[in-house]
Amino acid sequence: MKGVKHYTKDGKEFKGATHKMKDGTLHSGKTHTASSKKLFHYGDVKKKILALKKKNGSKKISKS
Repeated sequence: MKGVKHYTKDGKEFKGATHKMKDGTLHSGKTHTASSKKLFHYGDVKKKILALKKKNGSKKISKS
């Protein structure tokens, strides 16, 4: 989608060339290669990062 920012799964904005796969997902690079990475919209990345943080937890270990 033109004019919409895309991000890698770790939340970094991607500004390079993109291509759309047959399944509708967007990947980095003008054409698909072994190094192509799946790209996301901001809201999708934010949800994924928040879910990972929740899963890993920000557990504080108290020292006794």
